[in-house]
Amino acid sequence: MSLLQFDRKINRMLSNGKKSKKPHNVNDHQIHEKSMSGSNFSTQAQDVTSSSISHSLSHIWELENKQALALSSSRRDRSDISELKSELEEIHSLSYSELSIAEKYELLSSNSDAGTDLTTNSSSSITCSAQPAAAFYSSISLRNDASVLELCESVDRLNQYLKAAKVELKGGVPGKFLHAVIGQEAADVGSVVSTIACAFFLSETRPSSQICVLPVINCRHSDFVMHSELKWLLKTCRVDESSLVFIDEIDLAYHNRFGNLKLVLVNGHKFPSKKKGVNDAPVEEFNPKEDGSCCTLISEKYAETSPEILAGNGFSRLLLSGILLDTKNMNSSKCTSKDRYMATLLIRGSGRFGCTGLYQILKHKISDISDLRVRDILYKDFKKWGRVSGERSKNIPNTIGMSSIGISVEELLKQEEFAQVEVISFLASEKLRLLMIVSGYYDSLKTFKREILVSTDTPEVMRNFLNFFSINGTNLPLKAMRQLDLREELRAFEIDNMLTSRRSIEKLLEEFNMMLRRH
Repeated sequence: MSLLQFDRKINRMLSNGKKSKKPHNVNDHQIHEKSMSGSNFSTQAQDVTSSSISHSLSHIWELENKQALALSSSRRDRSDISELKSELEEIHSLSYSELSIAEKYELLSSNSDAGTDLTTNSSSSITCSAQPAAAFYSSISLRNDASVLELCESVDRLNQYLKAAKVELKGGVPGKFLHAVIGQEAADVGSVVSTIACAFFLSETRPSSQICVLPVINCRHSDFVMHSELKWLLKTCRVDESSLVFIDEIDLAYHNRFGNLKLVLVNGHKFPSKKKGVNDAPVEEFNPKEDGSCCTLISEKYAETSPEILAGNGFSRLLLSGILLDTKNMNSSKCTSKDRYMATLLIRGSGRFGCTGLYQILKHKISDISDLRVRDILYKDFKKWGRVSGERSKNIPNTIGMSSIGISVEELLKQEEFAQVEVISFLASEKLRLLMIVSGYYDSLKTFKREILVSTDTPEVMRNFLNFFSINGTNLPLKAMRQLDLREELRAFEIDNMLTSRRSIEKLLEEFNMMLRRH
């Protein structure tokens, strides 16, 4: 192909990209789905044929290509495009139409180094297909920042919806029914993404002036800082975090008293039956009936009704991240063919990281505590033993608490200037008599270490604890860490047995808790 011919081809592509963005009809998709008229959106898993995957991919990629070309044409003049031409001429890829579906998936998911330039070297006689061309145009910004994606139309619409819904909530949602979409209390990626995506889907498919569909993140706003993976994901997808509503920012019981509340539960969430004021509210479930990710179910809904939403890289990354973490990067025994199918459809969301790269980044962010305070680190994996039956007085302490951390005790105490004071303050704020911080980490020699840091409210409790462990903890030999300069309320020990599990420590704490109850 001559340069003149190539120039004309580019011009035609840009011209087409400026035309109508009317969504494609995907009613002929082969995705099976039960009717959504009722109180349960559960669907049954089924085999997905290669033809349905090819057809769905072609629709999504065609939409991506048009959006990417329209974006490039609106932001670049002719001189910019001529520079892109010279780069395009250097890219020679295998035509995607010549590959099988399995080969496409393997190529796309494994090519984390190449990122969104989903191409391989080949003969110059083979031209670029539409998908690699779209990937090239839309990945210009990624060359400067490998994580933050360009703001796509899908995420822009999502942000407008979230902002408007929060404004309605602040106004009291007068004269409307409130449909609160809520997920698991753990507030992991799958739960939060399902909550946001499901609420947006319902607002798009059930437009009504009498209903306000609101996603409610099931954790306190102050605790959200501990979820580094979620903050990173929302940032890179350009989702406005300030427009989110958290469980402590809404009084569900207030809306239920007026009979205008309906709960939509996602990601396998069962609302606590003892939750005051909402236990009699009508409930609707949005969960897969069998194994698989809830993000997969929601992605299917979008693919059938609004495929143009999935064409946005940011929106695709949201759903893809939920699927990858829910299925352990497709390696979980509960991973279904639908999960793999939707991950293929959403592959563009992984950007230049690829599916495996995106999964590894999210896993790293989950354990990343570099920006957290000591209090946040202790809350990240915290458990306490509550009062026994009959003890209703607020003055009776919870007695025992345990925090698990993935760094050494020494590193924890270096996290901030007054780290030891923060540990003691945490003990008091949780009304504990004893707090044990259990550390499990690998040192520089890749040797697993187990350490504990103990804080008590009185010296007597500390003495009782040491005596109890010396008698009952023979399998947990404690070696004092005297190199640490600790306050008198704190004691640090290394457990001189690398096979000691966290569960075995929990059992001893439960026994010590019962002993304290008797005294």
